[in-house]
Amino acid sequence: MKLLVRTGLAAAVAAGAIATAVAPASAAVGVVDAHVVAGAHAVAPNPKTVKAAAYNQARSTLANAGSQTAAKSHPIHGKDDVPVSYGTSLLAAARDEFRQTDRKLPPKDKKSDMSIPHYNAIHSAAKTMGIDKW
Repeated sequence: MKLLVRTGLAAAVAAGAIATAVAPASAAVGVVDAHVVAGAHAVAPNPKTVKAAAYNQARSTLANAGSQTAAKSHPIHGKDDVPVSYGTSLLAAARDEFRQTDRKLPPKDKKSDMSIPHYNAIHSAAKTMGIDKW
């Protein structure tokens, strides 16, 4: 049985190596920014801009969750879009603030080093703005 499994794995590895060597160059086009992790969804690159309304909604979500940084930031008005860096900075500042605030919570009550409600607020705000990385 072990020999059968080893032979199958060896054949699969060899077939993959041959397919990689023979694949046309055009097959690699378009996957430069892809981020693949086993068991996770593909992460698309962040947009270049964020709608001002989405930024303001995300800012309110974070402020309502307790972020002083988000509460002190000014809402965007008079513009349709803002650079994505506005959103990523807001998310990163709130994330760091929430982690600092929640540092003494027991590990069972935390996700990504912050309370679960804070984690959910950060991810809700990111989804509102269409941001995957911050």
